[in-house]
Amino acid sequence: MSRLRTSFGLLCVAASTWLGAAQAGLPGPLKRPALTLRDPSRASMLGLAQAGTRVVAVGERGTVLLSDDAGTSWRQAASVPVSATLTAVQFANDRTGWAVGHYGVVLKSEDGGEHWSRQLDGNAVAKLVLQDAEASGNAKAVAEAQRMVQEGSDKPLLVLQFQNERKGLVAGAFNLLLGTDDGGKSWHALSSRLDNPQAAHLYALHREGSELLLAGEQGLLLHSTDAGQHFARITTPYAGSFFGATIDASGAWLIAGLRGNVLRSTDSGKSWATLTNPVPVSVTSMLRDKQGVWLANQAGQLLTPNADASALKLASTTPSQQPASMLRLADGSLLIAGWNGITRVKP
Repeated sequence: MSRLRTSFGLLCVAASTWLGAAQAGLPGPLKRPALTLRDPSRASMLGLAQAGTRVVAVGERGTVLLSDDAGTSWRQAASVPVSATLTAVQFANDRTGWAVGHYGVVLKSEDGGEHWSRQLDGNAVAKLVLQDAEASGNAKAVAEAQRMVQEGSDKPLLVLQFQNERKGLVAGAFNLLLGTDDGGKSWHALSSRLDNPQAAHLYALHREGSELLLAGEQGLLLHSTDAGQHFARITTPYAGSFFGATIDASGAWLIAGLRGNVLRSTDSGKSWATLTNPVPVSVTSMLRDKQGVWLANQAGQLLTPNADASALKLASTTPSQQPASMLRLADGSLLIAGWNGITRVKP
């Protein structure tokens, strides 16, 4: 747990909160449903997704917020079975979606985010990792997986990517990568496929057809051309953490992270160019939409590459604190999830 360095810093907040809860004899976050908030609009939020015309946001203490008016007003979901911090959310259609979070939580909703059921937790994740390690025959991986089982449920999941209602991937701390082919009825660990001997944390996952980019700490970048069956490690010129990865409209790769480092490759990672950044502040969220690529930094500033993609230019300054996720709405507005709730940026 001590090695986890998320861009939004909520891990320590959640840990201290639940340490206090444990000392007070309260149920842990896997056994306690999400807290009911007096003012949902002020909750710290980390993930955003579109479920048809509805917007779904997830955040600390199991908070799931729903908006049916394009982010103007928010209400809490009717039922969330855990109070673990939720870090990311995605919907495959207007009804079916998933959320992931701390304690290895994977939740599924089949009614547009109103009600959620638990598909995975950290205890189950650790057992799947052990099965994967034993199948690989790697003695070091088996020993590490056995330790994970002994440590219990503390297995943060940070990102997810679902191709459709059945096929999806979730990833997170300590080299965790798991997949499902049946909508989450069953899961299998894929960590043995990754060239990640230091078990660096995985912070960003992007899919473009059958191509996947998986980025994390210590300059880690992994690439798959066959939808995750195999991964190759790509050398990057920066050894710090990457919190965002995408492939732009031209096919170029972009990865971004600590201290405002943003790298671009037009040859599938064989060579890299560093984009000049007027604001050397850590990039904590990245979005690619029809308007281009957008990056949000810790200061709440929005940046986008210039015409020749050699540098970043400042597009806007927002009141968002520690942005963790962005979502473009149909009217052109941008929603940003952060420490101080959901910020709406008008076009």
